[in-house]
Amino acid sequence: MNKVIGIVLLVVGVILLYFGWEAYNSVASEASQAVTGETTDEAMWYLIGGAVAVIVGLYGVIRGK
Repeated sequence: MNKVIGIVLLVVGVILLYFGWEAYNSVASEASQAVTGETTDEAMWYLIGGAVAVIVGLYGVIRGK
């Protein structure tokens, strides 16, 4: 994997984690947590996608040539 692709994935992952954190702490998400005890699907997908992108991006930066 190219280092440039790894850096791009890192940046995208950090952005997704930011949006996931904001969605997780939103009023709608907190209301959903109060009623159902679970967070919204949107927040979870952002957080999961961001974490995966950061991990793959780190791998690409460390192991890239």
